[in-house]
Amino acid sequence: MSLPRLIYSSVLYFLLPLILLRLLIKSRKNKGYRLRIPERLGRVSSTEKNKKIIWLHAVSVGEIIATKPLINRLLQDYPNHSLLITSTTPTGSAIIKKLFAGRVLHTYFPYDLPHIIQRFITRINPEMLIIVETEIWPNLYAACAQKNIPLLLVNARLSTKSTRQYLRLKHLVSETLHYATLIAVRSEEDKQHFLSLGAPFEKIELVGNTKFDISVDKDVSKQGELLKAQWGEDRPVWVAGSTHRGEDEIILAIFQHLKQSFPALLLIIVPRHPERFDDVYQLISTSNYQTQKRSAPAHFQTNTDIILGDSMGEMLLWYATADIAFIGGSLVKTGGHNPLEATALGIPVISGYYTFNFNDIYPSLCDAQLAWIEQDANHIQQRIIKILNSSTKQSRDFKQKCADFMHLHQGVVNKLSIQIKKHL
Repeated sequence: MSLPRLIYSSVLYFLLPLILLRLLIKSRKNKGYRLRIPERLGRVSSTEKNKKIIWLHAVSVGEIIATKPLINRLLQDYPNHSLLITSTTPTGSAIIKKLFAGRVLHTYFPYDLPHIIQRFITRINPEMLIIVETEIWPNLYAACAQKNIPLLLVNARLSTKSTRQYLRLKHLVSETLHYATLIAVRSEEDKQHFLSLGAPFEKIELVGNTKFDISVDKDVSKQGELLKAQWGEDRPVWVAGSTHRGEDEIILAIFQHLKQSFPALLLIIVPRHPERFDDVYQLISTSNYQTQKRSAPAHFQTNTDIILGDSMGEMLLWYATADIAFIGGSLVKTGGHNPLEATALGIPVISGYYTFNFNDIYPSLCDAQLAWIEQDANHIQQRIIKILNSSTKQSRDFKQKCADFMHLHQGVVNKLSIQIKKHL
């Protein structure tokens, strides 16, 4: 073991009690964090001996949904293998079970300590590991290299901020990235960032973003029409998706102004994290607007002003009902979330200023006038007014432009499939 990895592992061993304590603290709002802790320590059941394992790791909901096309392709291409998907968060675990119940194996991702990683890999004996986006774990990468397990980093991304942070540990990060078999990056910018961290040039390939390969089931649109029939098909609908703490108050203030000019406007707020559902509902309840929860058994009413989307895995369904989508995580310095789910449904997208997690997507979306990045609440409000007063929200031409844009950038899963077959 190299000196940088030895120091890293020693620090992580020292911090392990605090990490476990943090899980318990977080479980006060989401009890899922205190369940199945042994899995995080590498204590999982041995898999079927007669089936080889492909292991895919995706941290949470966003990464899992972004990788859904690739997961479906793996299930199609390798029916004689078992696909194990690991996640880090309870929400990620829940979405795996919802989307792939009975089709994949699932457990929590093990902590990156040498004995835990060795225990986990010995138990599952994977033939390949596919890691989604930016998960650089020194002991995991080294263990895979030692056991000749191909490790592919897909949808690989590094923001400027993350690159600066990793540069503080360049020796450790560079050593780790040398263990990777392939680093399939989203963009040229991501490629340059990985190179600056010492990743081998010959292991980096510009492949693109699997988020473009999203496919929308026809049932989603049908379910959206059924929901619209409940609250009134002619009502304009604004969906604020994946909101974070500090954004909901801004959205409600904008909504209050918009209702003066568009009294029939319906707002659907979908918080990013389930542990915030109750807090956001309390906030909405004090706004003097007629409010309903998705989780309530009653049908939506025609006099409902605001709906709280307190459900998991239904973001596409909400966008299927929308005339305008605001993508959260962009009014605060989170870096935004995936706008392509709304684009795939032909919906105009509005974002706040902070979109650095999607620098490979927003510029081309904005150039095509399918999305708009606004500097503040006032500009967001003015943009919504322009869209509501125009024919854009109902335009077949706009929906066709969205479809053409998505088609132009698709094919990433096919490229990754070739690489997987090459290394498996």
